[in-house]
Amino acid sequence: MMSKKCKYAIKALICLSENYQQGNMFTADIAKKGNIPKKFLEQILLDLKHAGFVGSHQGYRGGYYLIKAPKEINLAEVYRVFDGAIALVPCVSVNYYEKCEDCTDEVSCAIKREFAKIKEQSRLIMKEINFKTFIE
Repeated sequence: MMSKKCKYAIKALICLSENYQQGNMFTADIAKKGNIPKKFLEQILLDLKHAGFVGSHQGYRGGYYLIKAPKEINLAEVYRVFDGAIALVPCVSVNYYEKCEDCTDEVSCAIKREFAKIKEQSRLIMKEINFKTFIE
């Protein structure tokens, strides 16, 4: 299940995508538009900034803005920043692989085989969805 932090990050990126190249957005405006708690949003925006999705300016004309165009930011990469692996079981994850403790033979494991298919289809779909998709 997607975390609340990830969901709020997606909502914030949708707000910033709708405002792309129209100036910076204040945290308070993003919070109000996305119905996101302001204090929680501040941390999420810092995480998005460290991940290279958003930039910020201080002062009167300050606020947050997208560094990349909405079509260049896909759902899979945002999800990974906040929730890690797309895989439902750790043995099929590429970036977060862990051997299952109860598995005796990964090569012939039917669970691994089928969940690898689920992970791959989920990854492909999430990679196709970009933030331009959300605002169209």
